[in-house]
Amino acid sequence: MDLESHRVELTGYCYRMLGGPFEAEDAVQETFVRAWRGTYDPARGSLRAWLYAIATNVCLDLLRTARRRAVAMDLASPAAPGTPLGEPLPASAWVLPVPDERVLPADQVAADREGVRLAFVAALQHLPPRQRAVLILRDVLCWRAAEVARLLGTTVASVNSALQRARATIADRRPEPLRPVDPGLLERYATAFERHDVPALVALLHEDATTAMPPFAWWLRGRADIAAVLSFGGSGCETARLVPARASGVPAFGQYRPDGEGAYRPFALVVVEFSGGCQLGATTFLGDELFGLFGLPMSLPAAARSSGWDHDRSGGLRCTTS
Repeated sequence: MDLESHRVELTGYCYRMLGGPFEAEDAVQETFVRAWRGTYDPARGSLRAWLYAIATNVCLDLLRTARRRAVAMDLASPAAPGTPLGEPLPASAWVLPVPDERVLPADQVAADREGVRLAFVAALQHLPPRQRAVLILRDVLCWRAAEVARLLGTTVASVNSALQRARATIADRRPEPLRPVDPGLLERYATAFERHDVPALVALLHEDATTAMPPFAWWLRGRADIAAVLSFGGSGCETARLVPARASGVPAFGQYRPDGEGAYRPFALVVVEFSGGCQLGATTFLGDELFGLFGLPMSLPAAARSSGWDHDRSGGLRCTTS
């Protein structure tokens, strides 16, 4: 059986179901183990459908005891500048980002990015597990109702009913689609961030932009409050360096700070959402736990200070150094 060719799409499915990239990869590995131990009957359907059925059962098993993952906006009201961050929450409390290449098949990247955005995956976590599976299969992966019914061992009427309830539950939580972004906007953001050019960063913000810093439930809404926090001295952002990545369908950057010994060490993964000409939000995942997952280096030499940003052939960014 050619299981490996299905890994990326299955990881994307499990990520939407579970809300965590590490758990999604573990679920896919368990799916493959169960597949090798089972018996595939081509007369009963395609290998792909059979693997999705196994993956669904794996996820449903895991969700029986799992705590619902969330983003900061689900956990608290927006804070005011100067408000203490509070106590950190465990990693299991958060919807965490995932590298695009782990969950988006190369021939479907543009079409599927909306389906792995942090806000959308967080919205899915509000659904009962079987409704979650139905909505992902029907609305994200575009399976027919009869196919989903066969996968779940139920009726088309039951699938349609579950889909209707799921859509109603997340109607107010589902984010608006992002509009195309001029790549030059990312260049301006990255340059302003590394220079800690607060006016330039604020000029990119939407009026209702948000920023959050997991593992803390603290978050801000609004250009004015974000500008006030960016203006605080001694934050460490003045000496930051960025390395570009792609996370959950949107741009991301590994943020590094000097360690006092001539190198830069991981500080956070910054996931940034832009739409049109504005920055809608930034989520800064503090710590270095995600750097290995994203293939980001665990240190940068002092010489790797960015002198500018160029666009690579895929439409992303790469830094030039001096």
